[in-house]
Amino acid sequence: MKTIYLFTAFLFFTYVVQAQEIKPEATEDWSTQPPQVTPGKNAGPPSDAIVLFAGEKDLGKWEHADSSAVKWTVKGSELTVTPRAKDIRTKQAFGNIQLHIEWKTPDPREDRGNSRGNSGVLFMGLYELQIYENYQYLHKIYYNGQAGSIYKQYAPLVNACLPPQTWQTFDVVFEAPVFNTDRSMKTPAYITVFHNGVLIQYHVAIKGPMVYAGYPEYQYHENKLPLVLQEHNSRVSFRNIWLREF
Repeated sequence: MKTIYLFTAFLFFTYVVQAQEIKPEATEDWSTQPPQVTPGKNAGPPSDAIVLFAGEKDLGKWEHADSSAVKWTVKGSELTVTPRAKDIRTKQAFGNIQLHIEWKTPDPREDRGNSRGNSGVLFMGLYELQIYENYQYLHKIYYNGQAGSIYKQYAPLVNACLPPQTWQTFDVVFEAPVFNTDRSMKTPAYITVFHNGVLIQYHVAIKGPMVYAGYPEYQYHENKLPLVLQEHNSRVSFRNIWLREF
């Protein structure tokens, strides 16, 4: 018992001596000053954000997959899907991003079948965060296909949907996948999502590009690709879209 006491006392004494020998400034990092950023107000973009859509003047930042001009409808600060006009994508390519996007689903009486406010945000045009009308589960769909799901992969932790025709928000941190020099997978994509301020996806590892039937599987692609908004035959609207690269 005495031996244990002496050994414990020795360890404590050694710790105290070492702590006294290390000056506080030895652990201070003065190497790189973080850039100054002015936060946005009322969900507005911070000073270092890339604004993708805030009104008609920003429509030139988007195109259809065939590089043609966007055929969706713009009214004031709202961008609304034109059914059967196909997806749109950003002209600029992105990898790791923080994304803010606001959306609302239309009057449910407009939609039929599985097109109840159906749309999605596809990061790098491949990895889909689902948009859908799921307020209080009045219209049901498989859980990994409802609003806030990583489509056909992960159901949201909770259902944070607001009523149809109400503006909702996604705040997302997306980490792009990384490939080795031989084009094999090094690390998968990861995503964290807040829906209307509520955490619904926490750093989940995306299993691969979105597929409707079958199982996702990664294929090598560039480290930056366009962001895509999905047209799924429903007049979903968007506004206040901005992102930050990291």
